[in-house]
Formats: sequence, C-alpha cells, structure tokens
Amino acid sequence: MLFQRLLTLNKTIFKNMDKKLIQELKDKLEKEKNKLEKILGSFAQKDEKVPGDWDTKFPSMGQGSEGVDLEREADEVERYSTLLPIEHSLEKRLKNIVLALEKIKKGEYGTCEKCGKPINIQRLKVSPEARICLKCKN
Repeated sequence: MLFQRLLTLNKTIFKNMDKKLIQELKDKLEKEKNKLEKILGSFAQKDEKVPGDWDTKFPSMGQGSEGVDLEREADEVERYSTLLPIEHSLEKRLKNIVLALEKIKKGEYGTCEKCGKPINIQRLKVSPEARICLKCKN
C-alpha cells in the first residue's frame, strides 16, 4: 500500500516537472553517458557477460619475444593497477546515469530513493544522476 502511494507520488512529481527541464537534463545525461563510455573504452572493454560492467585491459606480458623489457612490463602493470580504481569510479557514475535515464523513461525521475520526496531542481541541474536528496545525503 505504501509502495503504491510512493509510486503515484513519484509519477505526480515527474508530471509536474517542466518538460523542457526534463529534456535538458536528459540531454545532459546522454552527453555525459557518451563521454564516460568513450573514456572507459580507451582503457577498458565492456564485459559481455555482465551488463554495465567494464574490465580494464590487462597488459600482455612477454609475448614470446626474446629480450623481454621487464621495466616496460612493470610500467604496464603499474598503469593497470592505477586504472582499476578509475574504472570502478567511472563505471559507478555511468550506472547512475543509466539508471536516471531509465527513470526518465518510466516517469519516475526526480524523487529521492530514501525519503520519497522530490529532489531539489537545483541539485538535479548540478548532478542530474542524483538518486537522493541533500537532506538524506547528509
């Protein structure tokens, strides 16, 4: 019963948002999604088995050539270990953006996931992928 009321409230909030603003936020989310996918694609690849997951490309080591450059390989491993947390951070942000776009499509965008109240428009303009309001965040 409570869930139904929250769902109805969410759709009412969404309907009351300015359609121009929603389109503006959607465009901003799409642009950021494309940017993140391009950045991730430069050093990682999509995991075909797990939707939304990316895997940092592990450097190929000693491909059978003689006189392997151990220093170069060590640098590649160091770069790989540096990129892992960056991948995780970008991947997490990308997932939130995809979720926000799905909520727009369903008409459930702009509602705090914790308290069910509307997220401040200014917050959404700054961070359109926001899932919770500032009150609940703090």
